[in-house]
Amino acid sequence: MMTAENPSQTVRDQDAAPTPRPKKRDVHGWVVLDKPIGMTSTHAVSVVKRAFSAKKAGHAGTLDPLASGLLPIALGEATKTVPFVMDGRKAYQFTVAWGTQTDTDDTEGRVIATSDKHPDEAAISALLPRFTGTILQTPPKFSAIKIAGERAYDLARDGEEVALEARPVEIDALSIVSHDGATTTFEAECGKGTYVRAIARDLGLALGCLGHVAHLRRTRVGPFAVAEAASVETLRESPESALTALQPVKAALTLIPEVVIHRDAANRLKRGQSALLRGAGAPIELAAAYATCAGTLIATGSVENGEFVPHRVFNL
Repeated sequence: MMTAENPSQTVRDQDAAPTPRPKKRDVHGWVVLDKPIGMTSTHAVSVVKRAFSAKKAGHAGTLDPLASGLLPIALGEATKTVPFVMDGRKAYQFTVAWGTQTDTDDTEGRVIATSDKHPDEAAISALLPRFTGTILQTPPKFSAIKIAGERAYDLARDGEEVALEARPVEIDALSIVSHDGATTTFEAECGKGTYVRAIARDLGLALGCLGHVAHLRRTRVGPFAVAEAASVETLRESPESALTALQPVKAALTLIPEVVIHRDAANRLKRGQSALLRGAGAPIELAAAYATCAGTLIATGSVENGEFVPHRVFNL
C-alpha cells in the first residue's frame, strides 16, 4: 500500500542537500598575488584556484608563511611558463633584528645565541660590498634543499644535524633603507637560490653582533612587480573582481624576445616541428624566445640557424 509523501520531510531533505561545488574550468593566465603574512604558498594557490574554479594552478617560487609580498601563480597553460619566472631576478625588502641568532634565521625559530652589541650604520655600510656580486652562501638549515632525498627542514625539525655546503649565489644589489640601532631595513636584488635569511645571519656574524630576519617582503619576481599584485580580498570579492587580476600567459615571457610568425609556421610549431623564419628581420640565433601568431602565444623555444625550435607548445 502506497503512502502519501510527508511534505515536511521533503523540505528537510531539500534543506540538507549539499551545495554543489562550482564546475572546474580551463583558465589560462597569471595572477600576481600579494600574499599576506601567515599564509602558506600552498594555501595561496588554493585561494586563487578557488576564485577562478580553475582546473590547474601552481606557483613560481615558494614564499615562507612569515613573509609577505609577491607570489606569482600560474593557471592552466601558464604553468608551462613557470621556469621563466622562477629563473628571473628577485627583489626583497627585509628587516634584520640585531643581537639574536635563531636556528631558522628568522623569528619562527628558537634563540641559539645572543649578543648585547648593536652595529652602527657606518659599520654595516662598510660590510655590504662583501655581500654583493657572486658570493658563496650556506643555505639555512631550515630550507627546502634536499639531502639524500629528504628536505633539510624536515631533518632539522626531527633534531638531526643538517650540514649544507656553501654554494655560489648572485646578489646584484644590497642597500640600507633605514637604521635605528636595534634593527636595520635593507633592500636586496638577487638571483635564483639566494636566501635572504642567510644574508641576515652572515651579516650578524661578520659584524660580531648576530642577527635574524624580523620582517621580509618580496617585491619582484622576474617580470612581475608587487605594484601590480592583487590582494586576497580582491580575489574573494566576486568572480568579476578576480578577473581584473588575471594577466595573459605571455606576461611571464616579457624578458625574452618575441618572434612573430605566419600561420603556416604556427601550424608546424603546434605539431612540435621546427619552422623556418622568413623576412629580412628574422632572427638567426636566440637561446630563448617565444612565438606568436596574430597576437596568440604559440610556443616557447629557441632559434637555431634561422629556424624556431619549439620546446613547449601552448593550446590557447
